[in-house]
Amino acid sequence: MTRLLFLDRDGTILREPEDEQIDSFDKFRFLPGVIRNLYFLRQHTDFRFVMVSNQDGLGTSSYPEDTFWPTHKLMLQTLHDEGIDFDDILIDRSFPHENLPTRKPGTAMLTKYLQGDYDLENSYVVGDRDTDAQLARNLGCKSLILNEEMNWDRVAEILFAGERTASVRRTTKETDIDIRLCIDGTGKADIATGLGFFDHMLEQIARHGNIDLYIRVNGDLNVDEHHTIEDTGLALGQCLLRALGNKRGIERYGYCLPMDDCLCQVALDFGGRPWLVWDADFRRERIGEMPTEMFLHFFKSLSDAACMNLHVRAEGQNEHHKIEGIFKAFARSLRMAVRRDIYNYQLPSSKGVL
Repeated sequence: MTRLLFLDRDGTILREPEDEQIDSFDKFRFLPGVIRNLYFLRQHTDFRFVMVSNQDGLGTSSYPEDTFWPTHKLMLQTLHDEGIDFDDILIDRSFPHENLPTRKPGTAMLTKYLQGDYDLENSYVVGDRDTDAQLARNLGCKSLILNEEMNWDRVAEILFAGERTASVRRTTKETDIDIRLCIDGTGKADIATGLGFFDHMLEQIARHGNIDLYIRVNGDLNVDEHHTIEDTGLALGQCLLRALGNKRGIERYGYCLPMDDCLCQVALDFGGRPWLVWDADFRRERIGEMPTEMFLHFFKSLSDAACMNLHVRAEGQNEHHKIEGIFKAFARSLRMAVRRDIYNYQLPSSKGVL
Protein backbone atom coordinates (compact mmCIF):
# COMPACT_ATOMS: atom_id res chain seq x y z
CA MET A 1 0.00 0.00 0.00
CA THR A 2 1.07 3.59 -0.63
CA ARG A 3 2.49 5.66 2.21
CA LEU A 4 1.58 9.34 2.33
CA LEU A 5 3.62 12.33 3.44
CA PHE A 6 1.24 15.20 4.27
CA LEU A 7 3.20 18.46 4.30
CA ASP A 8 2.09 21.77 5.72
CA ARG A 9 3.34 24.82 3.83
CA ASP A 10 3.84 27.96 5.96
CA GLY A 11 6.15 27.26 8.88
CA THR A 12 7.10 23.87 7.45
CA ILE A 13 8.41 24.45 3.94
CA LEU A 14 8.52 28.24 3.99
CA ARG A 15 9.39 30.43 6.96
CA GLU A 16 6.23 31.96 8.40
CA PRO A 17 6.46 35.73 8.98
CA GLU A 18 5.06 37.40 12.10
CA ASP A 19 1.81 38.38 10.35
CA GLU A 20 1.45 34.78 9.10
CA GLN A 21 0.96 35.95 5.50
CA ILE A 22 3.48 35.22 2.77
CA ASP A 23 2.00 37.82 0.45
CA SER A 24 5.16 39.48 -0.89
CA PHE A 25 8.54 38.37 -2.18
CA ASP A 26 10.41 40.00 0.70
CA LYS A 27 8.70 37.51 3.04
CA PHE A 28 9.60 34.53 0.88
CA ARG A 29 12.21 32.26 2.52
CA PHE A 30 12.62 28.48 2.73
CA LEU A 31 13.26 26.80 6.07
CA PRO A 32 16.87 25.66 6.56
CA GLY A 33 17.51 22.20 5.16
CA VAL A 34 14.06 21.71 3.68
CA ILE A 35 15.10 21.57 0.01
CA ARG A 36 18.03 19.21 0.61
CA ASN A 37 15.95 16.86 2.72
CA LEU A 38 12.81 16.89 0.57
CA TYR A 39 14.97 16.00 -2.42
CA PHE A 40 16.58 13.17 -0.47
CA LEU A 41 13.19 11.82 0.57
CA ARG A 42 11.86 12.11 -2.96
CA GLN A 43 14.81 10.11 -4.27
CA HIS A 44 15.08 7.48 -1.55
CA THR A 45 11.57 6.81 -0.24
CA ASP A 46 8.23 5.78 -1.70
CA PHE A 47 6.12 8.43 0.05
CA ARG A 48 3.43 10.19 -2.01
CA PHE A 49 3.91 13.93 -1.35
CA VAL A 50 0.67 15.76 -0.47
CA MET A 51 0.66 19.45 0.48
CA VAL A 52 -2.17 20.29 2.91
CA SER A 53 -2.36 23.90 3.97
CA ASN A 54 -4.62 26.46 5.63
CA GLN A 55 -3.86 29.85 4.13
CA ASP A 56 -5.84 32.07 6.49
CA GLY A 57 -7.67 33.92 3.74
CA LEU A 58 -4.88 34.22 1.17
CA GLY A 59 -6.44 34.16 -2.25
CA THR A 60 -9.84 35.43 -1.08
CA SER A 61 -11.31 38.86 -1.75
CA SER A 62 -9.33 40.33 1.15
CA TYR A 63 -6.11 38.94 -0.30
CA PRO A 64 -6.40 38.90 -4.09
CA GLU A 65 -4.76 36.03 -5.90
CA ASP A 66 -2.15 38.27 -7.44
CA THR A 67 -0.73 38.92 -3.93
CA PHE A 68 -0.57 35.23 -3.05
CA TRP A 69 -0.08 32.99 -6.03
CA PRO A 70 3.20 34.52 -7.31
CA THR A 71 5.00 33.45 -4.11
CA HIS A 72 3.25 30.07 -4.14
CA LYS A 73 4.20 29.48 -7.76
CA LEU A 74 7.77 30.59 -7.08
CA MET A 75 7.98 27.99 -4.28
CA LEU A 76 6.65 25.22 -6.53
CA GLN A 77 8.90 26.19 -9.42
CA THR A 78 11.98 26.36 -7.19
CA LEU A 79 11.24 22.95 -5.71
CA HIS A 80 10.52 21.49 -9.16
CA ASP A 81 13.86 22.78 -10.43
CA GLU A 82 15.49 20.93 -7.53
CA GLY A 83 13.73 17.65 -8.35
CA ILE A 84 10.89 17.99 -5.84
CA ASP A 85 7.30 17.73 -7.06
CA PHE A 86 4.05 17.23 -5.16
CA ASP A 87 1.64 14.47 -6.12
CA ASP A 88 -1.26 16.52 -4.77
CA ILE A 89 -1.77 20.06 -3.47
CA LEU A 90 -4.77 20.80 -1.23
CA ILE A 91 -5.24 24.33 0.06
CA ASP A 92 -8.15 25.54 2.15
CA ARG A 93 -8.67 29.24 1.53
CA SER A 94 -11.39 29.95 4.08
CA PHE A 95 -10.95 32.23 7.08
CA PRO A 96 -10.13 30.67 10.48
CA HIS A 97 -13.34 31.92 12.10
CA GLU A 98 -15.41 30.03 9.53
CA ASN A 99 -14.27 26.75 11.12
CA LEU A 100 -15.09 24.72 8.03
CA PRO A 101 -14.40 20.95 7.95
CA THR A 102 -11.95 21.57 5.11
CA ARG A 103 -9.65 23.44 7.48
CA LYS A 104 -7.03 21.48 9.37
CA PRO A 105 -7.36 19.56 11.59
CA GLY A 106 -10.54 18.70 9.71
CA THR A 107 -10.16 15.97 7.09
CA ALA A 108 -12.82 16.99 4.57
CA MET A 109 -10.16 17.86 1.96
CA LEU A 110 -8.58 14.44 2.43
CA THR A 111 -11.57 12.12 2.01
CA LYS A 112 -10.01 10.31 -0.93
CA TYR A 113 -7.01 9.37 1.17
CA LEU A 114 -9.25 7.99 3.92
CA GLN A 115 -11.13 5.82 1.45
CA GLY A 116 -8.32 4.72 -0.88
CA ASP A 117 -5.77 1.93 -0.64
CA TYR A 118 -3.28 3.88 1.47
CA ASP A 119 -1.06 2.84 4.35
CA LEU A 120 -2.16 5.53 6.80
CA GLU A 121 -0.68 3.75 9.81
CA ASN A 122 2.81 4.27 8.34
CA SER A 123 2.10 7.69 6.85
CA TYR A 124 3.12 11.03 8.40
CA VAL A 125 2.00 14.62 8.76
CA VAL A 126 4.90 17.07 8.90
CA GLY A 127 3.94 20.46 10.27
CA ASP A 128 4.66 23.13 12.83
CA ARG A 129 1.43 23.47 14.82
CA ASP A 130 -0.78 21.51 17.19
CA THR A 131 -3.41 21.42 14.44
CA ASP A 132 -0.98 19.41 12.29
CA ALA A 133 -0.53 16.87 15.09
CA GLN A 134 -4.31 16.70 15.52
CA LEU A 135 -4.74 16.22 11.77
CA ALA A 136 -2.43 13.22 11.99
CA ARG A 137 -4.49 11.74 14.82
CA ASN A 138 -7.70 12.35 12.85
CA LEU A 139 -6.19 10.58 9.84
CA GLY A 140 -4.81 7.69 11.89
CA CYS A 141 -1.19 8.41 10.98
CA LYS A 142 1.91 9.74 12.72
CA SER A 143 3.13 13.32 13.06
CA LEU A 144 6.49 15.09 13.13
CA ILE A 145 6.18 18.64 14.44
CA LEU A 146 9.06 21.00 13.70
CA ASN A 147 10.66 22.70 16.69
CA GLU A 148 14.13 23.33 18.10
CA GLU A 149 14.88 19.62 18.43
CA MET A 150 12.88 18.37 15.43
CA ASN A 151 14.49 20.12 12.46
CA TRP A 152 14.39 18.99 8.83
CA ASP A 153 17.54 16.87 9.20
CA ARG A 154 15.87 14.90 12.00
CA VAL A 155 12.60 14.64 10.05
CA ALA A 156 14.38 13.19 7.01
CA GLU A 157 16.31 10.74 9.19
CA ILE A 158 13.13 9.39 10.77
CA LEU A 159 11.19 9.21 7.50
CA PHE A 160 14.05 7.43 5.70
CA ALA A 161 15.50 5.16 8.37
CA GLY A 162 12.65 4.84 10.86
CA GLU A 163 12.03 5.79 14.45
CA ARG A 164 14.42 4.06 16.84
CA THR A 165 12.08 3.04 19.62
CA ALA A 166 11.76 -0.20 21.52
CA SER A 167 10.10 -1.70 24.57
CA VAL A 168 10.90 -4.69 26.76
CA ARG A 169 8.73 -6.37 29.36
CA ARG A 170 10.74 -8.78 31.52
CA THR A 171 8.90 -10.75 34.19
CA THR A 172 10.47 -13.34 36.48
CA LYS A 173 9.72 -14.62 39.98
CA GLU A 174 12.07 -11.90 41.25
CA THR A 175 11.26 -8.83 39.15
CA ASP A 176 8.64 -7.33 36.86
CA ILE A 177 10.21 -4.75 34.54
CA ASP A 178 8.70 -2.51 31.86
CA ILE A 179 11.13 -0.39 29.80
CA ARG A 180 10.43 1.83 26.80
CA LEU A 181 12.93 4.07 25.09
CA CYS A 182 13.39 6.33 22.10
CA ILE A 183 17.00 6.75 21.04
CA ASP A 184 16.20 9.91 19.08
CA GLY A 185 14.51 11.63 22.01
CA THR A 186 15.02 14.81 24.00
CA GLY A 187 16.21 13.43 27.34
CA LYS A 188 12.82 12.86 29.01
CA ALA A 189 12.93 10.42 31.92
CA ASP A 190 10.11 8.73 33.82
CA ILE A 191 11.81 6.20 36.08
CA ALA A 192 10.76 4.30 39.20
CA THR A 193 12.76 1.27 40.31
CA GLY A 194 12.14 1.47 44.04
CA LEU A 195 15.73 2.65 44.57
CA GLY A 196 16.04 6.43 44.64
CA PHE A 197 19.75 6.69 43.87
CA PHE A 198 19.42 4.14 41.06
CA ASP A 199 16.58 6.20 39.58
CA HIS A 200 18.82 9.28 39.71
CA MET A 201 21.62 7.48 37.87
CA LEU A 202 19.29 6.11 35.18
CA GLU A 203 17.94 9.65 34.69
CA GLN A 204 21.51 10.69 33.82
CA ILE A 205 21.50 8.17 30.95
CA ALA A 206 18.33 9.73 29.58
CA ARG A 207 19.32 13.36 30.11
CA HIS A 208 22.91 13.22 28.90
CA GLY A 209 22.27 10.53 26.29
CA ASN A 210 19.42 12.59 24.84
CA ILE A 211 17.14 9.56 24.85
CA ASP A 212 13.60 9.29 26.18
CA LEU A 213 13.45 6.60 28.83
CA TYR A 214 10.53 5.07 30.72
CA ILE A 215 11.32 2.45 33.36
CA ARG A 216 9.08 0.74 35.89
CA VAL A 217 10.49 -1.97 38.14
CA ASN A 218 8.73 -4.01 40.77
CA GLY A 219 11.46 -6.11 42.36
CA ASP A 220 11.96 -8.22 45.47
CA LEU A 221 13.59 -5.44 47.48
CA ASN A 222 12.44 -7.25 50.60
CA VAL A 223 15.24 -9.72 49.76
CA ASP A 224 17.87 -7.20 48.59
CA GLU A 225 18.69 -4.87 45.70
CA HIS A 226 20.56 -7.40 43.57
CA HIS A 227 17.77 -8.70 41.33
CA THR A 228 16.27 -5.25 40.72
CA ILE A 229 19.56 -3.73 39.56
CA GLU A 230 20.78 -6.74 37.58
CA ASP A 231 17.50 -7.34 35.76
CA THR A 232 17.09 -3.63 34.97
CA GLY A 233 20.51 -3.71 33.30
CA LEU A 234 19.54 -6.77 31.25
CA ALA A 235 16.21 -5.29 30.14
CA LEU A 236 17.73 -1.91 29.30
CA GLY A 237 20.45 -3.59 27.23
CA GLN A 238 17.85 -5.64 25.33
CA CYS A 239 15.86 -2.47 24.69
CA LEU A 240 18.90 -0.62 23.32
CA LEU A 241 19.79 -3.53 21.04
CA ARG A 242 16.25 -3.66 19.62
CA ALA A 243 16.06 0.10 19.10
CA LEU A 244 19.36 0.15 17.19
CA GLY A 245 17.88 -2.23 14.61
CA ASN A 246 20.22 -2.93 11.71
CA LYS A 247 22.77 -0.36 13.01
CA ARG A 248 23.21 1.15 9.54
CA GLY A 249 24.59 4.67 9.54
CA ILE A 250 25.49 4.75 13.25
CA GLU A 251 28.81 6.05 14.52
CA ARG A 252 29.19 2.77 16.47
CA TYR A 253 31.86 4.07 18.88
CA GLY A 254 31.67 6.48 21.79
CA TYR A 255 34.07 7.72 24.38
CA CYS A 256 34.94 10.14 27.67
CA LEU A 257 34.03 13.01 31.44
CA PRO A 258 35.36 14.93 34.27
CA MET A 259 33.13 15.62 37.26
CA ASP A 260 34.64 17.89 39.88
CA ASP A 261 37.47 15.90 41.55
CA CYS A 262 36.77 12.79 39.46
CA LEU A 263 37.84 11.73 36.00
CA CYS A 264 35.53 9.16 34.44
CA GLN A 265 36.22 7.57 31.09
CA VAL A 266 33.79 5.36 29.23
CA ALA A 267 34.50 3.88 25.81
CA LEU A 268 31.98 1.68 24.05
CA ASP A 269 31.51 -0.17 20.79
CA PHE A 270 28.23 -1.55 19.43
CA GLY A 271 30.20 -4.15 17.54
CA GLY A 272 28.10 -7.14 18.56
CA ARG A 273 30.73 -8.61 20.91
CA PRO A 274 29.82 -8.08 24.60
CA TRP A 275 32.72 -7.42 26.96
CA LEU A 276 33.19 -5.30 30.05
CA VAL A 277 36.44 -3.89 31.41
CA TRP A 278 35.83 -2.23 34.79
CA ASP A 279 38.45 -0.10 36.52
CA ALA A 280 36.62 1.69 39.34
CA ASP A 281 36.91 1.03 43.07
CA PHE A 282 34.67 2.34 45.83
CA ARG A 283 35.55 2.70 49.50
CA ARG A 284 31.95 3.02 50.66
CA GLU A 285 29.70 -0.03 50.85
CA ARG A 286 26.64 1.92 49.72
CA ILE A 287 25.71 5.13 47.93
CA GLY A 288 22.10 5.87 48.74
CA GLU A 289 20.27 2.53 48.77
CA MET A 290 22.67 0.99 46.23
CA PRO A 291 25.49 -1.36 47.19
CA THR A 292 28.57 -0.13 45.37
CA GLU A 293 29.38 -3.71 44.27
CA MET A 294 26.22 -3.56 42.10
CA PHE A 295 27.52 -0.80 39.82
CA LEU A 296 29.83 -3.24 38.07
CA HIS A 297 27.03 -5.81 37.98
CA PHE A 298 24.62 -3.34 36.36
CA PHE A 299 27.01 -2.39 33.57
CA LYS A 300 28.00 -6.03 33.03
CA SER A 301 24.33 -6.99 32.57
CA LEU A 302 23.76 -3.97 30.31
CA SER A 303 26.79 -4.62 28.08
CA ASP A 304 25.97 -8.33 27.75
CA ALA A 305 22.35 -7.73 26.75
CA ALA A 306 23.19 -4.87 24.36
CA CYS A 307 26.05 -6.85 22.74
CA MET A 308 28.30 -3.94 23.61
CA ASN A 309 32.03 -3.73 24.30
CA LEU A 310 32.29 -1.41 27.31
CA HIS A 311 35.39 -0.02 29.07
CA VAL A 312 34.85 1.98 32.27
CA ARG A 313 37.50 3.76 34.28
CA ALA A 314 37.05 6.22 37.15
CA GLU A 315 39.36 7.89 39.63
CA GLY A 316 38.71 10.46 42.34
CA GLN A 317 37.86 10.96 46.01
CA ASN A 318 34.12 11.65 46.14
CA GLU A 319 32.27 8.35 45.69
CA HIS A 320 28.98 9.99 44.68
CA HIS A 321 30.73 12.09 42.05
CA LYS A 322 32.64 9.07 40.82
CA ILE A 323 29.62 6.90 40.05
CA GLU A 324 27.54 9.82 38.76
CA GLY A 325 30.43 10.69 36.46
CA ILE A 326 30.46 7.12 35.16
CA PHE A 327 26.75 7.21 34.33
CA LYS A 328 27.06 10.61 32.66
CA ALA A 329 30.13 9.52 30.68
CA PHE A 330 28.29 6.39 29.60
CA ALA A 331 25.34 8.51 28.48
CA ARG A 332 27.56 10.85 26.43
CA SER A 333 29.37 7.88 24.87
CA LEU A 334 26.02 6.30 24.06
CA ARG A 335 24.80 9.53 22.47
CA MET A 336 27.90 9.68 20.32
CA ALA A 337 27.80 6.03 19.26
CA VAL A 338 24.12 5.93 18.20
CA ARG A 339 24.32 9.11 16.10
CA ARG A 340 23.03 8.18 12.64
CA ASP A 341 23.97 9.56 9.21
CA ILE A 342 21.41 8.78 6.50
CA TYR A 343 23.71 10.24 3.85
CA ASN A 344 26.25 7.55 4.70
CA TYR A 345 23.82 4.75 5.43
CA GLN A 346 26.33 1.95 5.59
CA LEU A 347 27.03 -0.72 8.17
CA PRO A 348 30.08 0.56 10.14
CA SER A 349 32.05 -2.65 9.79
CA SER A 350 34.47 -4.14 7.25
CA LYS A 351 32.97 -7.55 8.07
CA GLY A 352 29.57 -6.62 6.63
CA VAL A 353 27.77 -7.63 9.83
CA LEU A 354 27.49 -6.37 13.42
